[in-house]
Amino acid sequence: MEQGRNSSGCPMSAAGRAFDPFSSDYLQDPYPHLKTLREQEPVFYAADLDYWVVSRYEDVRHCFMDQETFSAAIALDTIVPPYPSTLEIMQRYALTPGASLVNEDPPLHHAHRKLCQKAFSTQRMRNLEPFVRSLANRCIDRFVGHGHADLVGELFYELPALVVFKFFGIPDEEVDEVKAYAGPLALFNWGKPSEAEQNRLVEMVGRYYQYACRHLERLKGQLGDDIASDMLRAHLEDPDTWPLSYIAFLLPNFLYAGHETTTSQSGNALRILLEHPDQWARLCAEPALVPNAVEECIRAVSSVIAWRRRTRRAVAIRGVEIPAGANLLIYSGAANRDADVFEDGEAFDITRDKARR
Repeated sequence: MEQGRNSSGCPMSAAGRAFDPFSSDYLQDPYPHLKTLREQEPVFYAADLDYWVVSRYEDVRHCFMDQETFSAAIALDTIVPPYPSTLEIMQRYALTPGASLVNEDPPLHHAHRKLCQKAFSTQRMRNLEPFVRSLANRCIDRFVGHGHADLVGELFYELPALVVFKFFGIPDEEVDEVKAYAGPLALFNWGKPSEAEQNRLVEMVGRYYQYACRHLERLKGQLGDDIASDMLRAHLEDPDTWPLSYIAFLLPNFLYAGHETTTSQSGNALRILLEHPDQWARLCAEPALVPNAVEECIRAVSSVIAWRRRTRRAVAIRGVEIPAGANLLIYSGAANRDADVFEDGEAFDITRDKARR
């Protein structure tokens, strides 16, 4: 491994110099790149990003499980730090991002997650099934007679949003408005925008936050059977654990993560199934394979392939020394194809044992 050091003393390897997750080649298909990293240099420092990249299953799992060493605090930080002009826009919208469940550490994370787990109870999911089936049939009825369809645009885009928004009491007539905020939020947090682009994106994020505040005010007058109402009830009982500012910041992230990931995952799943017509035919003939096929699709082509952590203390991963306060880019998308855990991990197999791992 050819290696030098940058000005901060972090090691720079060939992989670190070459890694570019914003390149068109990578964005078109990241998995060949991730396979090379996982097999040749599973832990390295990416200087241009100022992130340490981790890609083997055992290491990725350890980073997620060891909360004393790896903090979730940076999970929602922007990859590109806000420009001064962007910070001015954030101040205008009173947009001061803080804790939002996914970037919290214990014990506060556990207190907030407990309510969320209760909200997504098995019984609540079962009660929702007739509504989901009705929506799916309604979407399909629109195009079934045409003989063709853009399934992302005509099914996967709208259906998950309508379901998740029902959870949070969002009126159907406001779905398009809220959906429009999803892309800017993702690009603001995970993209590599210029200053002008970042300013445009943060304007949309600010409007999204304002929408969340208005929605919560609306719900206060008539609490319903939805998760946003559950959070407002929790606020009334324990305002210290559930301040309104926290709920207002949590709501946009929940709405975004709840539907955008499902839209992407559904499209990814359909595509990989159609790329394997023998498995598609078998799945159609044997519906009992659907649950495992879903797990295999999530393993092979997840809608979220990377997440982030920050080291609380110096740590060694696979013999590589990483200092305290370092940013980590943790590639679950690479880990999910690790041959040490999944036999022939690059292959797609709807009958795979232990796909849920």
